[in-house]
Amino acid sequence: MIALPARPLIRWRGWVIAAWAALALLFAPRACHVQRVLAVRGALVEATESARASQLIKEAFPNPIADYVAIVVHGPVRWTHPRFEAVLDSLSAAIARRTYISQVVSVRTIGESSFVSKDRRTTFLIAALTPSSTSDLSRTVVPDLRGLLSETMARVPGGADFEVMVTGNPALDYDVRTISAEDTENNEEQVLPLTLVVLVLAFGALVAATLPIIVGVVAITIALGLVTVAAQFQTMSVFVLNITTMVGLGVGIDYSLLIVTRFREELNRGLSPADAAVRTIETAGSAVVTSGLTVVVGFAALVTTPLTETRSVGIGGLIVVGVAVLLATTLLPATLAVLGRNIDRPKWLARLLVRIHTPSGWERWARWLGHRPWRAIAGGGIILAILTLPLTQIRIGLPARNWFPPQSESGRGLAALRDMGASGVIMPIRIVVQLPPGQSVLAGRHLPGLKALSDSLRRDPRVREVRGVATLRPGMSTLQLAMFYSEPDAVRERYPEFFNAYLSADRRTTLIDVIAADTVSLTGMMDLTRHARRLIAHGMRGLQGANVVVGGFAASSVDLQHDLLKRFPAIVGMILGVTAIMLFIAFRSLLVPLKAVVLNCLSVGAAFGVTVLVFQHGYGGSFFGLEGPTEAIFVVVPVLVFATVFGLSMDYEVFLLTRIKEVFDKTGRNDHATMEGLSATASTITFAAAIMIAVFGVFAFSRVLAVQFIGFGLALAVLLDATLIRMVLVPAIMHIAGRWNWWPGVRAPKMEASNDD
Repeated sequence: MIALPARPLIRWRGWVIAAWAALALLFAPRACHVQRVLAVRGALVEATESARASQLIKEAFPNPIADYVAIVVHGPVRWTHPRFEAVLDSLSAAIARRTYISQVVSVRTIGESSFVSKDRRTTFLIAALTPSSTSDLSRTVVPDLRGLLSETMARVPGGADFEVMVTGNPALDYDVRTISAEDTENNEEQVLPLTLVVLVLAFGALVAATLPIIVGVVAITIALGLVTVAAQFQTMSVFVLNITTMVGLGVGIDYSLLIVTRFREELNRGLSPADAAVRTIETAGSAVVTSGLTVVVGFAALVTTPLTETRSVGIGGLIVVGVAVLLATTLLPATLAVLGRNIDRPKWLARLLVRIHTPSGWERWARWLGHRPWRAIAGGGIILAILTLPLTQIRIGLPARNWFPPQSESGRGLAALRDMGASGVIMPIRIVVQLPPGQSVLAGRHLPGLKALSDSLRRDPRVREVRGVATLRPGMSTLQLAMFYSEPDAVRERYPEFFNAYLSADRRTTLIDVIAADTVSLTGMMDLTRHARRLIAHGMRGLQGANVVVGGFAASSVDLQHDLLKRFPAIVGMILGVTAIMLFIAFRSLLVPLKAVVLNCLSVGAAFGVTVLVFQHGYGGSFFGLEGPTEAIFVVVPVLVFATVFGLSMDYEVFLLTRIKEVFDKTGRNDHATMEGLSATASTITFAAAIMIAVFGVFAFSRVLAVQFIGFGLALAVLLDATLIRMVLVPAIMHIAGRWNWWPGVRAPKMEASNDD
């Protein structure tokens, strides 16, 4: 195990406490405003087809509708009524005056029926954002625009009778960030009292129970402060806020629970507070560092991924776990050395809870397990197999429901667009066609290719509409199109807004928007994107030599999923390999790391299986506020959950094996060491897991679906790991393996002695 400078830390305990207090005060102001520096929309660090499409749109068009918001307006009268027309005109005029708006498109300007609902009482405006404003879309544009619309409606006669909602990607991003920050704060308020109750039950003392919570809160504060610093050099996703809070509270409290528990044991052996703190650092402190290193491996693997979301979560995880380990092995022992026996106050509470802390129940379980290991393995294996079975039906993609918070203004606006059959308008599949310099897409030899591509896409039943220069006048033949565009400048003058959005000034670049039908889910849009790319790959006569790329929200999701799944096996291999090597070095055993890696994979697989059952298939999903089955699992979820929970669940493996190895080194008796280690650590592991489950479980009720996925998966994986894996399968296998548990680290004569039970 790793040796720590225990005596110097305790000798200078006053300075250690003062240094951590200063750091907490330094980073607290930054931590309070961390959400301001976090991004919602992730981006692939590497160049992708969708990224190239977005860049081409911004470079080629004078007023590109690359980023835009939709303003949904619902009124008590039809849109043709003078009251409604006055509202639309007032909103359009007010929006157009904003410097970050390049143009405003509404039913009043283009007269398209697709902008109006069937009952004629709901319509929407499209406000295109200038390229210069896109770097700060969600932070300033959306709240400013919403404030402007509220002020405008307050001045319009009868404006209170109308409902105005801002939606679209920037608004959805803003609401996700805001809701994530609110949920994180609310979840902390809910979980801290619950955690305190569990810790009081664990320690039977209020002072001892408070210390781990302090460590957890300080770990989060300092880590979030450091995240604001990291955000100056690396895009940090809003997921960092949730993951850092979950992991910071979980590991901070778990590590502290182990340290405080060992400190009390050493005090009960008659050591002074200072000597007990030194002994705690030498034993439990080394276990915490080893455990922390196994957790760090998973987050380090995330840093190698190509997505800013997973990469930034990896950075945040590295920071918060590192801070938690340092706090648990320095600040906490220093504080314990100062408090001494005062951690057991109030005494009357311990007397009330004495029955909970009697080890007789765990001792009986350890003995039963020692005599029936094969029965335990069979029972535990069957349960894991049943829970893992739904994993065979996992579908990776964008969820069909609840992907955007339905309670938010942008979520309600998106629902209104879906009801009127226009939600596809704000998330089109965007195909960019760029010819070599000097060529025009309106030339007679290129128009047939554009029309063929547009017609092929339009024939797909998943497509509601195709917009582009070849479909400006629906029903035209190729010859009629050529005649229509024989004088392109005249056509541009007749349709200036359309051509500014769909044709570059030099006519070599054009844009085709494919609008999906409202019955098509987000995953269906991803399939439609793949279909469009296959069509393009087969080639279109008239578009030879053209650079044709597919972009948009669905296309970026396809690129993200492809790149992340391509790297997932390497991420898994890295985590498994490095973890196994670290455990081999720590315990000088070949079987221990192999067993730990295999069992951890089983618990994670079972957790994924139940996640598929609850979220993808919808069984019990209403309990978590879902409107129905999600039909797919977001690709980031398996990667994040595996990388995070693999290290976290390894905590309990290290806690258990450290105690077993400690007893084995003293006695050389494997069965006795396994029983003693299990009965000594079972209570600590159970309480630690209960805290971790509470912390993660609260986030399973978040209003952001991606956070729900992660919170549920982590909570379930920890539950399975702390029960079936650590309390059943690990000790059962160790009983069966006997002397082979510690090969090759123990000499043969001593190994033979371990078989005496």
